[in-house]
Amino acid sequence: MAAKAGDNPDSLMTLATVFCLRNLRKTMCYQEFRNKLCLRSDIFLPSEICDKLVNTYVLVHTDSNFEPEESFFQLFSDPRSTRLTRVQLREDFVRDRDLEAIKKQDLIELHLTYCNSLSSRSLKTLTCFRETLVSLCLFGCSHIFYKKGGAPLACNEDTEDEEEESPASRQALETDFNFQGFNRLRLLNLGGLPDEVDVETLLKPLKSLTSLDLSNVQLLGTAFLTQWKDRLASLVLYNVDLTEELVNTVVEIVNLRHLDISRESRRTAKFKMTRKILTAIVQRLVNLVSLDISGHIMLDNGTVPHFEEAMGRPSIEPCKSSIFPFQELKRPLQFLGLYDTTLCNVTHIPAYKVTGSKNEDQVLNAIEAYTEFRPELAHRAINQLFDIARIQHCSQLLRALQLVIAALKCHKYDKSIQVTGSAALFYLTNTEYRSDQSVRLRREVIQVVLNGMEQYQEVTVQRNCCLTLCNFSIPEELEFQYSRVNQLLLKILEPARQDESIQRIAVHLCNALVCQVDNHHKEAVGKMGFVKTMLNLIQKKLQDRMCDQVMEFSWSALWNITDETPDNCQMFLNCRGMSLFLDCLQEFPDKQELHRNMLGLLGNVAEVKALRPQLLTPQFITVFSNLLDSKADGIEVSYNACGVLSHIMFDGPEVWSMEVPLRDTVMDKMWNAIQSWDVSSRRNINYRSFEPILRLLPQSISPVSQHWATWALYNLVSVYPSKYCPLLIKEGGVSLLEKVLELESSQPETKDMFWCNHEVTFTDRELIG
Repeated sequence: MAAKAGDNPDSLMTLATVFCLRNLRKTMCYQEFRNKLCLRSDIFLPSEICDKLVNTYVLVHTDSNFEPEESFFQLFSDPRSTRLTRVQLREDFVRDRDLEAIKKQDLIELHLTYCNSLSSRSLKTLTCFRETLVSLCLFGCSHIFYKKGGAPLACNEDTEDEEEESPASRQALETDFNFQGFNRLRLLNLGGLPDEVDVETLLKPLKSLTSLDLSNVQLLGTAFLTQWKDRLASLVLYNVDLTEELVNTVVEIVNLRHLDISRESRRTAKFKMTRKILTAIVQRLVNLVSLDISGHIMLDNGTVPHFEEAMGRPSIEPCKSSIFPFQELKRPLQFLGLYDTTLCNVTHIPAYKVTGSKNEDQVLNAIEAYTEFRPELAHRAINQLFDIARIQHCSQLLRALQLVIAALKCHKYDKSIQVTGSAALFYLTNTEYRSDQSVRLRREVIQVVLNGMEQYQEVTVQRNCCLTLCNFSIPEELEFQYSRVNQLLLKILEPARQDESIQRIAVHLCNALVCQVDNHHKEAVGKMGFVKTMLNLIQKKLQDRMCDQVMEFSWSALWNITDETPDNCQMFLNCRGMSLFLDCLQEFPDKQELHRNMLGLLGNVAEVKALRPQLLTPQFITVFSNLLDSKADGIEVSYNACGVLSHIMFDGPEVWSMEVPLRDTVMDKMWNAIQSWDVSSRRNINYRSFEPILRLLPQSISPVSQHWATWALYNLVSVYPSKYCPLLIKEGGVSLLEKVLELESSQPETKDMFWCNHEVTFTDRELIG
């Protein structure tokens, strides 16, 4: 059998790393004064393990079930017991003190991306790594070149902690830092460097750079780039304003293998790309293997007329290129960025990997290339993938899912990515693609969807996430996150005035989640406030005098969550559930589905002996008695009303303290109702256990309760023998039915049904072995 998409298991290293991070005190650490975490004295960790621990911590620290550690980075403060060499940190959670904690480490690689909580204190820490650092990224760290408020000379710990909380002042530019002494530095990313920083002065000490990223940086001059003209292999000038002077400088850097002069959008491009410029780039930069010119407008026509194009299938041979300047290439490029250009639509493109919007492959390449540092482009590409999955067919399902999941994880706090990503996941996980997806891959989808629900209360994200969850088998596929998903759904349903569509989907999911799960799960969800939330929704719908799907799903969810869970039944009564039941009956007398759900729920309440006295009032008994005559939803409402009364009657005549209605009168109505039902009726009900019914069989207190129980079993095992005969046998129902025969108080009609029950059950027993 072929493996499904994404079926490869996590490595043992990955599993062990995550386990250790979630159980630091049980594996590597002990707790000291003020809850400070300390590494055990017998622990010595090499760089392979330390790097993995730190870089994985960045990914898992935002999980709702993960408790971040205030002193985590302190664990790696001593290079004698822990060695760090390659560290990659993202987002605002990284603070100045975290970098200071690891300043004694001999870092070779330090990547800081969108770490906006860092101030110029961290620039000082960077100098501690100057003798070893080979690769440095400060992309999107917009505050790192600014000082924080507070007394600059203060050095005690409390003052430093206060300073951590104050934002960096955009006025207080750090002027003392430079890259003097960073002699081993080869790869540098300064994307998003503030305009106030003089990039030429900052970079002057660096003589040996081979890779430089100046995305979104304002360049006052260009000549300084030539100091690396014989060394620089990679230059990224994304969203840098191109000029003729800059282009002339770039083509002098003859050893460039990767050049990126792309823009976010054609709409913002002042500089117009020409055939002459592209030709110069190709002719002068002979070592080029990767080029990105996305977002540029071609001033003149640089493409081969359609009627002159080479015949045959699309080719990557330069000589057949549909783009004139690329016919000069000695070999196909490994990568060519043509996103948001008209050039991506031509037939022959001399590159192995092309970004664009012409087809699925180009769109996926764009998501892959731009996710990490260009979420604004990744967002647009994911939106195009959404259209492909929705309107056409996604042929690279595994790759598409993995790329969208990666984008959602990478940009958990980017609303546009979360909106488009969650929408794309809805179509990529629907029935059409389901059979090709592994359990592990689908679990990854669930995780990122729940992350989105946690982070954003915005309507579109919530709706997309809820709709995506509907593509999964519930509760089975969500059980590994059962508590978390229930908490999130209940949080969605808290507001009194929620978006109608989200409310409907969320209630549907809540209902599905408490159906077919064990009592432990139901009790746990009940303690989260499930019962109260559903009753609040019902109360709101009553006020609006509206019986819609939300109303019906809410009662259905209450029916499911109270099944064999006395605590939840008690909560229902405590939260004025019976009052809402009566109000709904009065307000919506003709809503059959509603009546069925409400009576099913009350059947669960009636099964709890300690709660039955609360149902034994003239008002409630009269209502239940009247509902015996109901023809709503076939026999279901009448059946459930009779079930409620059967449990009440089972408590005996001594508890019947009311004068009206008389106990005998109600029992007569119950007999008449049962006699009116068609025993071959197909049912809209699901029993996980017969125990509540079976306890009504061997007794003489209430023959009518015994009769209802026997009828129920007869109906279920005769209409659904393969499902219910094994259950009846397993739970000892046959011997209890035999005892009914021995009781003189058992009615003839009841005994007649026993023989039918007996015959069906034993025939089925032979069939199942």
